Amino acid sequence: MGQLFALVVVVVAIIVIAKLVRIVPQGYEWTVERFGKYTRTLTPGLHFLIPFIYSIGRKMNMMEQVLDVPSQDVITKDNAVVRVDGVVFYQVLDAAKAAYEVANLEQAALALVMTNIRTVLGSMDLDESLSQRDAINAKLLRVVDEATHPWGVKVNRIEIKDIAPPRDLIDSMARQMKAEREKRANILEAEGFRQAAILKAEGEKQSVILAAEGEKEAAFRAAEARERSAEAEAKATSMVSDAIANGNVNALNYFVANKYVEALKEMAHSPNQKMLMLPLEATGILGSLAGIAELAKESLGQQQEKAAARRT
Repeated sequence: MGQLFALVVVVVAIIVIAKLVRIVPQGYEWTVERFGKYTRTLTPGLHFLIPFIYSIGRKMNMMEQVLDVPSQDVITKDNAVVRVDGVVFYQVLDAAKAAYEVANLEQAALALVMTNIRTVLGSMDLDESLSQRDAINAKLLRVVDEATHPWGVKVNRIEIKDIAPPRDLIDSMARQMKAEREKRANILEAEGFRQAAILKAEGEKQSVILAAEGEKEAAFRAAEARERSAEAEAKATSMVSDAIANGNVNALNYFVANKYVEALKEMAHSPNQKMLMLPLEATGILGSLAGIAELAKESLGQQQEKAAARRT
C-alpha cells in the first residue's frame, strides 16, 4: 500500500512539473489561458506556469506559410468559363488575434481568396485575364490583405498559377494565332516581292540611263571625229586650191588620184561585191601618179633649200 501511494505521488509530481515548465520552440507563439480566458502570449524560450490555473490555449505558427488554392471555374465578363487555381503566402503577426478572432484561419483565408478570385476575374474580359496576370495578383493581394488584417495576418503574396480556358476556346485561339501568323507571312512575302520588283526596276532604269549616256558619248565622239575629218578635208582642199592657184597642176593630179584610190578601196571592201570589173584608163592613173611624184620631188627640194638656208 505504501509503494502504491509513493508511485501515485511520483506521477503527480511529474505531471505538475510538466505543467509548470513550458518550452516554446522557435517560430511559434503559444497563448496562455486562465480558466479558459486568454491572458498573455508566450514567445519562444523557457516559461513557468502555475499548474491547473494557467494552461496553454493555442499554439500558433508564426513563420510564413503557403496555402494552395484549389482550381475553380470562373465566368469572365464576356461569359467565358475559365479554370483558375493559385497559391497564397501569408504570415501570422498577432497570435492572439489569429487564435481568437477567427475560428479556422486557413479555411477562412482560403474561402476569402477563392471568392475574390471570382470577383476580380468576373470584372475582366478573357483577353485581359490571360494577359494581365500581374494586375490580377495585385488586386487580389490588396483586397485579401485588407480583409485579413483584423485576424492578425499579413498576406505577403498571391499568385495565380494557371488560367485554363475551355478546350473549344483554346482550339479557336490556336486557329486565330495560326491565321495571324499566315497573314504576317503573306505580308512579309508580298513585301519581299515588292522590294525585289522595285530593285529590279531601279536596276533596269540605271541600265537604260547608262546605255543612253554611252550612246550619247559615242555619238559625241563620232561627231567630233567627223568634224575633225571634215576640217582635215577642208584644209587639204584649201592646200590643193592654193597650189593650183599658184600654177601647180600636179597638186590637182595628186588630189584626184588620192580620191580615186580611196573610192576603189571602199568598193573592194564592200561585202556585197564578189568581183569588180571596171574599165580603167591606165594613162590617167599614170599621169596622176606622175603628179604625185612631182609633188614629192618639189616638197623634197623645198626642204633641202630650207635646210641649206638654216646652215648659212
